[in-house]
Amino acid sequence: MKNTQMLEDMLKLQQKLNDETNGKGWENGYTKEGKLISWRRCIYMECAELIESFAWKHWKSIKSPTNWDNVRIELVDIWHFILSILLEEKGKKELSFIAMELSSVGAFRDFIKEKGTPSDEDMYAIISDIELIIHKCSGFGFDMGELLSAFFTLCVKCGLNLESLYKIYIGKNVLNAFRQAHGYKEGFYKKIWNGKEDNAILNEILSQILSYEMIYNELEKRYKAL
Repeated sequence: MKNTQMLEDMLKLQQKLNDETNGKGWENGYTKEGKLISWRRCIYMECAELIESFAWKHWKSIKSPTNWDNVRIELVDIWHFILSILLEEKGKKELSFIAMELSSVGAFRDFIKEKGTPSDEDMYAIISDIELIIHKCSGFGFDMGELLSAFFTLCVKCGLNLESLYKIYIGKNVLNAFRQAHGYKEGFYKKIWNGKEDNAILNEILSQILSYEMIYNELEKRYKAL
């Protein structure tokens, strides 16, 4: 599949998820319930969660290995919100044009290469890159190109390329839709399934299947068995 096609597919799925979760017209900054939407805040709060994936604390569990699968899931969560900003600001642009713009970002050239193997020795450099994204989203003078470059660079350092991002994104998009259909917004969705977080369950499923419908059906089967 072409790089731009993968990007366009993800934009389409994000539009659908946002429409279903927030209601039509969410691009104006409010959900159907009247809640204010701040995608930039979503990004820097997810970045804080991403930092928690590393043994950064000098006083606790200082030798805990990094769960790189969880790191990549958190990166995909951030990607959901980056796509949402792009969709919010798209105006009359076609999704294919936005995909072309994304592929023209300088750091994208490294992002489409063969994925590497991250190392715990790179932890502090990676955390600095995460904090750079927080800075770019929490201050004034927001620049989308700079955010995208920082995000693609961070992904490369964490062993994530476009192809693997696409695979995990499809799965997480399904899980997010599944959560919404099972009471996530209302607060009664069960995120822990027999001692495992649903993100971990998703990783298990993604090691076997990729089809949107098959992932959803497998989640449904496992959730009903709780």
